[in-house]
Amino acid sequence: MRGRRGVFLLGLVVVLAACSPRPTALRAPPDPSAEVHPIHVATGRRLDRTGPLFGYERARGLRYFRADISVPPTHVPGRIEWPDGPPDAATDFVVTDTEVIDGPGQLVSRMRADGGGRETLLYVHGYNNTLSEAMFRLAQIRADFDVTLPSLLFSWPSAGDPRGYVYDRDSVLFARDDLVALLDRLTAGPGDRVFLLAHSMGSQLVMEALRQVALSGDRQVLSRLSGVVLMSPDIDPDVFARQAEAIGALPQPFFIFITRADRALTLSGLITGRKPRLGVIDAAEEVARPDVQVIDFTDLATGEALNHFVPVTSPAAIEMLNRLLSETEGTASGALGELRLDLPAADALPRPRRGG
Repeated sequence: MRGRRGVFLLGLVVVLAACSPRPTALRAPPDPSAEVHPIHVATGRRLDRTGPLFGYERARGLRYFRADISVPPTHVPGRIEWPDGPPDAATDFVVTDTEVIDGPGQLVSRMRADGGGRETLLYVHGYNNTLSEAMFRLAQIRADFDVTLPSLLFSWPSAGDPRGYVYDRDSVLFARDDLVALLDRLTAGPGDRVFLLAHSMGSQLVMEALRQVALSGDRQVLSRLSGVVLMSPDIDPDVFARQAEAIGALPQPFFIFITRADRALTLSGLITGRKPRLGVIDAAEEVARPDVQVIDFTDLATGEALNHFVPVTSPAAIEMLNRLLSETEGTASGALGELRLDLPAADALPRPRRGG
């Protein structure tokens, strides 16, 4: 009976979410006390469609642009302060400037010109994401973790609708070649490195792209990945095992961030046949590979966003990860490489107050 009630409640969440208006990134004049983060974007979406639109034709090829995202001085770690009324850079996440970029070569040149070295943080969003939501999420991650690396969002054509789960799974396969081509371009120069951060269904896309690279026999791209994090991965564990087997030696460090209380992945498991997804496995031993480190954030969950973004929305998780960043060189690969040594046991982690 309890299981049926859970299914009903999760289904109700989907219906209500589908009926709710989705926020859109809005422009506003800059505020001198706000912090501006340059977000570069490679996307298969049409640039004139930043809001949700279910079922539209997937565009062929990638488009590139740069957006300056302003994070307000009142920002609370883990939150995205969407405008509630006219956008104001003093209190809201807003876009202060945009520039369309002509091709991947110019994209790389612009990122290098912005500074931060030759390592790129590449973020791949998950299911049910609009372009606006993904841009602001990456800006929030940059702000909360003091990221100085050039940051690039790969925004694949998600429907941006909670009813579009199957559509999004097809879009992952549709976008796979584009992600492979982008990785090839980002790692083409001497000293070029890429750190991959993928969330939810974006983890499936990353694994498929790495598998495709490995099967092509081109190990250069894989050797130039400075690390991979799959956050709340929406992947069947059996499929992940086969993908990893095809890839062979995985880039290092390679992390899976799980939250066993992830209600979004619980619903995904019901949709896909009542089998737990990789992001909610019960034990690290379920991923039987010595080159994969599983980190459990369950004790740091606050209930925010269905516990589907805990490592970047929980204040306690952000504080813990920032402590590791401060103890290392500050690079993405260096900081996460220390996690396997320094992350405290789950029962030693601080428990945040609920509702934050």
